[in-house]
Amino acid sequence: MNRREFLLASAAALLLAGTGIGRAATMKKTSVQTMEHRRLGNLEVSAIGLGCLPMVGYYGGKYDKQKMIALIRQAYEQGVTFFDTAEVYGPYTSEEWVGEALKPVRHHVKIATKFGFGVEEGAPTALNSEPKHIRRAVEGSLKRLQTDYIDLLYQHRVDPKVPMEDVAGTVQELIKEGKVLHWGLSEASAKSIRRAHAVCPLAAVQSEYSLIWREPETKIFATLEELGIGLVPYCPLGRALLTGVINENSRFAKGDRRATLPMFTPEALPNNMQIVRLVEKWAKRKNITPAQFALVWLLSQKSWIAPIPGTTNPAHLTDFLGAANVRLSADELNEFEKDYTLIHLVGHRADPFTESQIDK
Repeated sequence: MNRREFLLASAAALLLAGTGIGRAATMKKTSVQTMEHRRLGNLEVSAIGLGCLPMVGYYGGKYDKQKMIALIRQAYEQGVTFFDTAEVYGPYTSEEWVGEALKPVRHHVKIATKFGFGVEEGAPTALNSEPKHIRRAVEGSLKRLQTDYIDLLYQHRVDPKVPMEDVAGTVQELIKEGKVLHWGLSEASAKSIRRAHAVCPLAAVQSEYSLIWREPETKIFATLEELGIGLVPYCPLGRALLTGVINENSRFAKGDRRATLPMFTPEALPNNMQIVRLVEKWAKRKNITPAQFALVWLLSQKSWIAPIPGTTNPAHLTDFLGAANVRLSADELNEFEKDYTLIHLVGHRADPFTESQIDK
């Protein structure tokens, strides 16, 4: 499908969206559930998306391709239209699975992917946002995703060696070519956000944001609101801490990302159970699960926030999607905040190397 055909198809889909005909027709014998949609800049997405990093073993384990493809399709059938991946996830595996899973419904979903690491150069932990690299990365992502356009393309990490204006200019060219529809930054400072937006308007900024890491509120919220940019929180369930499945005796095997994070050490976990107990208390009050409450809290903060929890478990997917239509009132948010201020969490969210690549 070329760019003109895509625009015509998109217009038809919008006309049919009110009746549900457009999406229902793409998958036989399934009924796509409704969910609130939100705007990230000019991009419309489901209020809750699906992060597709855990599927490649980020928290340990090895997962069957067909089961993960089935999980992605289940998410769509339950109302998710926003899927997040990156070339470095695997590397490449996540994009391949997302592309195969969503090919039958490609024009009814929004796919976000990312460039910014030297994957193709054999240096997947090194930052690389050189214009030529961006173009190579995008061509690779398009092929793996089995599509001719990317709905939302992020710079995975700000590269201090490459001026933000050069990065934004390159993405702007890709947008003019129809290969990218919207773009964003991940873990970017307010200064970088402004520099990028001045060249090519951003739709979204992705950042870790949850009840165990609230730094974006003081660092970038005001800038995002001023410029009309959405926020996409990753790890919104606190790497499962907020779901209640982790306790003070939990230990993490080699290969599980949490084994390297200060907040999850044997010394930190007993103290950090405070937030787990608080979430459980409020979840019970709202008659929802802890995972649902963690997402409800996020969704209740701002109308331009769309979290992307990840999972490899179909039951967990159904659980957290139950948060889609629950909200906290202003009074409840204020009351929760009073409880929250009594908690002191221990340990940083990232290891020193990861933190060194986060834009300040």
